[in-house]
Formats: sequence, C-alpha cells, structure tokens
Amino acid sequence: MSSFTNENLKETIRNSLHLNEADILEESYVAQVKHFNLPTELLSAASKASHIELYENYVKEFNRISAELDTADRKASSSDRSQFRSLKEDETYNMNAIYLHQLYFSNISDLHSEISMDSIPYMRLARDFGTFEAWQEDFIACCMASRCGWAITYFNVYLQSYMNCAIDLHSLNVPFGSYPVIVMDMWQHAYYRDYLRDVKTYTFAMMKQFNWNVIGERFNKAEKIKSALRS
Repeated sequence: MSSFTNENLKETIRNSLHLNEADILEESYVAQVKHFNLPTELLSAASKASHIELYENYVKEFNRISAELDTADRKASSSDRSQFRSLKEDETYNMNAIYLHQLYFSNISDLHSEISMDSIPYMRLARDFGTFEAWQEDFIACCMASRCGWAITYFNVYLQSYMNCAIDLHSLNVPFGSYPVIVMDMWQHAYYRDYLRDVKTYTFAMMKQFNWNVIGERFNKAEKIKSALRS
C-alpha cells in the first residue's frame, strides 16, 4: 500500500464503495502504511506479524471512513443517531489507532537502548517528575492502569511540562493539548501471546529497549513547540 499515490488510493476506495466518478473525493484524507523494523526478541515473530497486520487494517478502515465522509449527509446530522456522527467517531478511533501504533513501533525494539543523563529526554523528565526514576515509576503505573489502551508521556502545551497519561482504547481519556513523545501499547493483543496476563513483565521488557534516539527527536520537537508558544 505504501507504494500507492494518494490518487491511486482514492480510486481504490471509490471502487470499493461503488461510487461513481461524480462522487469526487476532494475532502478525504488518505493514510499510508509505514514499514517498521522490529528486531527485538522480547516479542515473538508471530506477535509482531499479527500486530503489524492489525495496524495495516486500521489504515484501511480509516481510508474507507474518510471516503464515506465525503458523501455523508451533513444536513441529516444528529446527536441522537446519524451516519455522520458515527463516521466521525470511527474516524477519530481509527486515526488515533494508526498514529499511536506508528509512534509505538518507532520507539521500541532498540537492541542497544541507552539514555545519557545529559540528554534532553533525561533532563526534562527528571525536571518535571522530580527524578528520572520517578518518571519511570509513574509511567509504569499508567501502563498498569490502562484498560486496553495506551500509556503515553506527552508535552502539555498549556502547562508546558511533560506528563504521563493512560488512554483507554484509542480515543478515551485523551488529554487535550498533548504532543506525545513516548508511547506504549497496552492493548492485550500487544502482549498476550508472549506474556499472557503478565502486563508488568511486558512493560519492563519494552522499556528496556526504548529507542531514545527516536524519543529524543520527539523531545526536540516538543521543545520547539514550547519555544513557539512563548514567542
């Protein structure tokens, strides 16, 4: 899918929805699958393959929803029951699923994971949580608290500090004004095949192989956001 152009994808979506040429997809967003190298042995090959397949399906469904929104009757929109409301809910759910998975896959599976005390991530987390160890403890607590969802360290644009949160599913309890810098998948499909119900061992395993180079780039972007907010 990643080799398709946006127009190719739109045409595929139009055909799958049995739309005519007159039904122009001018408003639809088109997401594309990204490919990830996950060399970690702390997850089985079967788990990784299944997880990637699930992620690719979110991309497929998001693109379908985006196309359906083009032709949804906005005049019939209702808070009680309407196609438009349902599609908007599904849009957010699948969109968040795509980008949370991309963030997660990108920031795990570093076989040479290490963080230095003079790095931006270490210094900012130590500053905002008191110590780096206190951030770790709080992040792990968020992992354990998530009810099939995500644990995230994010930059809060209003408080202008780094915080942790536990998100349920892909779209419940998402803090407003947040820029994610560290993402952990806490859905059961992420760990059950390899760890059964041992959520803590899975969490520790993934944290041991955080890619701090990728995470560091996100912190650098967050710091630029912070600077822009002050200007």
